Amino acid sequence: MRRRSPAYATLLMLWLAVLGGGCGGKAAPPEGPRPVREGLGVAEILGGVSLAGYRRATDPRPFEFPRDHGPHPSFRTEWWYFTGNLNGPGGRAFGFQLTFFRFALAPPAAGKRGRDSRWATEQLYMAHFALTDLDQGKFYAFERLRRPVLGLAGAQAQPFRVWLDRWQLRGPEQSQDLWPLHLEARAEGVGIDLELTDLRGRVLPGDQGYSRKGPQAGNASFYYSYPRLKARGLVTTQDETFTVTGTAWFDREWGTSALGEGVVGWDWFSLQLDDDRELMLYRLRHPDGTEDPFDHGMLIAADGTTKRLEAAQLNLEVLDRWRTEDGVTYPSRWRLRIPSKKLDLLITPRLQDQELRLSVRYWEGAVTVEGTCAGEPISGQGYTELTGYAGSPGRR
Repeated sequence: MRRRSPAYATLLMLWLAVLGGGCGGKAAPPEGPRPVREGLGVAEILGGVSLAGYRRATDPRPFEFPRDHGPHPSFRTEWWYFTGNLNGPGGRAFGFQLTFFRFALAPPAAGKRGRDSRWATEQLYMAHFALTDLDQGKFYAFERLRRPVLGLAGAQAQPFRVWLDRWQLRGPEQSQDLWPLHLEARAEGVGIDLELTDLRGRVLPGDQGYSRKGPQAGNASFYYSYPRLKARGLVTTQDETFTVTGTAWFDREWGTSALGEGVVGWDWFSLQLDDDRELMLYRLRHPDGTEDPFDHGMLIAADGTTKRLEAAQLNLEVLDRWRTEDGVTYPSRWRLRIPSKKLDLLITPRLQDQELRLSVRYWEGAVTVEGTCAGEPISGQGYTELTGYAGSPGRR
């Protein structure tokens, strides 16, 4: 019998937990903050189990809309990823993340072979919701897992909807359009209820949306983004509800084995500059901390045109670090230089502790941007994601 990877074992444990909650036994995993644990490595999720039977991203392909807004069950993993910065009355400021993940537990060929139960499925949905209350210096993170059965969770392209219980992304009921898009999540008195509209249009990172992250065929994903969205709605904390406005970013990605061998995680940045441009970049990281030749980025102009940035064009320097109480060390301040674009930027977390201690432990939080472009002052805001650090406490 083939030996299963640690990722498979962890996913199986998550699956059994959801199974228990769905059949009237022990409740499904709690949606509140979890005890600190090593959790499941992101690199394992994206490449740690057998790939047999799954489709893989091996070449560029044309996107089909609205179809591609919906699920792709023949691939192992996919996500709908929203982050944003919001402002309320009196200068009150918040950051938010709402992400829905789909994991295939078995290839489509396995299907529901020999299983007649309405609970039978080879898919698992997970959602993460986080809110940064900057004025109070508080960070909240919640997780839910469900099977896509009996209406508990799922995704559909038309009308667009992705949901897990009452957490959801929802497009217009009577239209093929994605906008306006409604986001809703609430847990333990903390919540968001937002309407998003598109200000920039859709962009395609990598090679027209084919994003390679390793040298082997299939170490890639299909990827598109809406990098500047107008957000308005409500934020609820445990004390009160605020009317907010702001900007958000939507990333959409799916694949089967995205990361190349030896990659333990990534540092990812989505930045909205005040000159009406956006900047996305990621750095893939090896166990010894070295960078990867498949690092790349994208500079998006105000008219929506894009310029790909190769690894050699990006100079990202860590200026500071933040250490958790149990010894995990994350980078916490960066200087980003892109000489070809005359950009010299300082990226700073708006709150140091924005770590999600869930089934997957990672840091994702709101950041500010200050610096110069061609010698002139420039500023902005955005989000940064840091994965793969919690597996080795104290790594520098």
